[in-house]
Amino acid sequence: MDIQHYMQILGQQARDASRALSRAGTAVKNQALLAIANEIRISADVLKQQNKLDMDAGKAKGLDAALLDRLELTDARIEGMAEGLEQIASLADPVGEITDMTYRPSGIQLGKMRVPLGVIGIIYESRPNVTADAAGLCLKSGNATILRGGSEAINSNQAVAACIHRGLELVGLPTAAVQVVETTDRAAVGELITLSDYVDVIVPRGGKSLIERISRDARVPVIKHLDGICHVYIDESAKLDMAEEIAFNAKCHRYGVCNAMETLLVDSRIAADILPRLAKRYTEESVELRGCELTQIILTDINSASDEDWDTEYLAPILSIRIVEGIDDAMDHIYRHSSGHTETIVTENYANSRRFLAEVDSSSVMINASTRFADGFEYGLGAEIGISTDKLHARGPVGLDGLTSQKWVVFGNGEIRK
Repeated sequence: MDIQHYMQILGQQARDASRALSRAGTAVKNQALLAIANEIRISADVLKQQNKLDMDAGKAKGLDAALLDRLELTDARIEGMAEGLEQIASLADPVGEITDMTYRPSGIQLGKMRVPLGVIGIIYESRPNVTADAAGLCLKSGNATILRGGSEAINSNQAVAACIHRGLELVGLPTAAVQVVETTDRAAVGELITLSDYVDVIVPRGGKSLIERISRDARVPVIKHLDGICHVYIDESAKLDMAEEIAFNAKCHRYGVCNAMETLLVDSRIAADILPRLAKRYTEESVELRGCELTQIILTDINSASDEDWDTEYLAPILSIRIVEGIDDAMDHIYRHSSGHTETIVTENYANSRRFLAEVDSSSVMINASTRFADGFEYGLGAEIGISTDKLHARGPVGLDGLTSQKWVVFGNGEIRK
């Protein structure tokens, strides 16, 4: 296969399909989303069969537990894909919305209209559910998409793609509106990120090395985050029962996700009260604890945390713990080591909560809630195309609005400039 020629064809087909999508009304797009959700449900057995091929191959290749967890399609995850598409269908369509209308002294009236970005290239690893989530968000926001999943999920992704194409056909939309790259050749990624004539934005989802490569080599704008070094800070005023539940959930709900807590910060005035309680629960879940010197005085049997630990996204049952001297010390640590993804403060002190919101510069900042809520589905976006820690265009979970842009629109009645 000539990869360059193949990707050029996909790009041209996507560009043509994007014009058809821009003409599609909300009702048609919603019908497509519901049809795809139905196809996914009735194809659950096929999806699991194809996923088993990928799981067996992944185990044979020695993929680690975090990757295998992301790869697996369970009944619950298949139902989650369908529900995600239905939730997207229920959301307001941002395309065509006109806001900020105002009259100018010249007599013209102007405002801003939301419009699709055009063609979105999405590069991701392991998770086949991303195929459905990304397709749904792009479809509702009027964008065509080219999806390039990891080779480890090739069978699963193609099975999901077949459901998507059947749904599109049922409502008369072009199947090229959602194209899943059929080759596992890595050269396809290099071609996709340089298709500047056809692709308007790239969204990479995967490991840090993948995203660094995309950011470095792409000739197309990129919406990205490199890693998720998320923090929970337990303030001296925190309710200990609440703090325990939040810190446990943030770490142990799922390990291989970017919004899992990787570092726990605890105020020195309550460390002796809360840390033994948490350590007991973490130990029951076989979480390896690594602590600063002060932490090791309280938890005498844990490993020492190195300088590297504070800058590591584990995606595994490992947690770094540091005792801090108040909120300023905690925010200084976050400033030095955060990846800008998600941080939480557990506190009953209003002034500290407001300071944390104002001074911590991450894409999601929380008060008294688990970092695991930093997710498009939980934010009511239906699903997310990814998380952005950049500060331009989109930041945090990227849903429908993040997949659109705005253009100026002007209404006149014969006015001419004098």
